[in-house]
Amino acid sequence: MMHAEKRANPFTHKFASLSLSKLSGDGSFSGYASLFGEVDLAKDRIERGAFAASLAERGAAGVRMLYQHDPAEPIGAWKIIREDARGLYVEGLLSPGVARAREVHALMKTGALDGLSIGFRTVRAKRDPATGVRRILEADLWEISVVTFPMLPSARVSNVKNARFFRDKETELVRTLRRATRSMIMTTFKG
Repeated sequence: MMHAEKRANPFTHKFASLSLSKLSGDGSFSGYASLFGEVDLAKDRIERGAFAASLAERGAAGVRMLYQHDPAEPIGAWKIIREDARGLYVEGLLSPGVARAREVHALMKTGALDGLSIGFRTVRAKRDPATGVRRILEADLWEISVVTFPMLPSARVSNVKNARFFRDKETELVRTLRRATRSMIMTTFKG
């Protein structure tokens, strides 16, 4: 485990659980790369709003999708990264022309690979002297990796077979509205 304040490398690898909400045939998937308020195995806790400045500056296109934090193994691209009430929600697309991405996709579909880990530089943090927990108040997010062992082991893929996973209410509402809009447009053009 690297901590930015102790090493010359300014980046920190934080392992967070992935809760997939959709895994499709084209390599699209979604989930949570970080869950706010949960203490990980390294005694770090990401606070709500910690990624806001970084995401405003960098956006999803500026955050790399890697396999096991290996900069030589990009496997796709993040399409959506946003903070919500639960944590850092992500939607990504694995690149079908990349052999490792095809392997990752196959492993995700069988439930053999379901972890995410965030790579970031700590900008602002406070340590609780009583518990030793470090509260990350601001983080410069630079990559999110698909990994075997997440630092927050509690959230896992719930059901790959039927493609029914946890989905946050905001995302589900947006998807429902999009489907309804498409349906109304199709009805209007047919009529």
